[in-house]
Amino acid sequence: MAASDVLVVAGTHGNELNAPWLLQQWNRQPDLINSAGLSIQRLVGNPQAQAAMRRYVDRDLNRSFRPDLLEQSGGDLEVCRARELVGRFGPKGDAPCSVVLDLHSTTAAMGSSLVLYGRRPADLALAALVQGALGLPIYLHESDSAQTGFLVERWPCGLVVEVGPVPQGVLEARIVRQTRIAVEVCLEVLAAVRLGVMRPPRQVVVHRHLGSCDVPRGESDQPHALIHQRLQGRDWVPLKPLDAIFQAADGTTVETPQIEHPSIPVFINEAAYAEKHIAFSLTQREVWAMEPQWLQQLGALLK
Repeated sequence: MAASDVLVVAGTHGNELNAPWLLQQWNRQPDLINSAGLSIQRLVGNPQAQAAMRRYVDRDLNRSFRPDLLEQSGGDLEVCRARELVGRFGPKGDAPCSVVLDLHSTTAAMGSSLVLYGRRPADLALAALVQGALGLPIYLHESDSAQTGFLVERWPCGLVVEVGPVPQGVLEARIVRQTRIAVEVCLEVLAAVRLGVMRPPRQVVVHRHLGSCDVPRGESDQPHALIHQRLQGRDWVPLKPLDAIFQAADGTTVETPQIEHPSIPVFINEAAYAEKHIAFSLTQREVWAMEPQWLQQLGALLK
């Protein structure tokens, strides 16, 4: 197979149905999404998990792209799948792609957002350009040793698109539409960068990851409190020092953990993160100047 510009992955988690359904329709209707003249590869990340209607079979595929796991032989189903995807479409693969778009949905009230892992210049350029076009918030997830091995890290440039809220295992027209818009804008931006006609924004707004919080748990590791009803659904809204965070079964407020103002919570009560003991993550809003080398490095990938 020949090299392609962009790899579009949906269904990295098998119970997130909207993006895979969109790709299926795109395969049937090639004009459904404007590819902007780019060559595209599109695939379902974890078809076995999708068939089983589960997030994953053996382990989270989106934590299985660690170099140490990829360098091993054998392994769990998801590790083998990660190795297969990198071997086929990675920088040194049989059909290498320069950019990967990893499409997800979330049960949290995140709206449409972009996720970056680390500060690679090409990633920052793509996220900044899409933010400039659509106004989407950017969650910069970094410096978290407990969460590594993400799919997009194994490509020269990668961007995660998150759309929500939607329950796991549910197809919803609004989520499909928002995903389609985000994908199309990503492709249009990349095509404009290749042509040298993309005017970058002067700055980019990021929400930098500070850490994560879990609900209070008892000796049996079972939650003995919930996300407070006044916090639920308030992703991207800055916390105030006296805001209630957790509540007990009788509705009373549980002692609030020490959270520095003005932290901004994201992925509040995301269903998939309960097993990771994450009730929400905290971020800090930062405004960065757009660096010229970001766009230069993204452009070099698309030549």
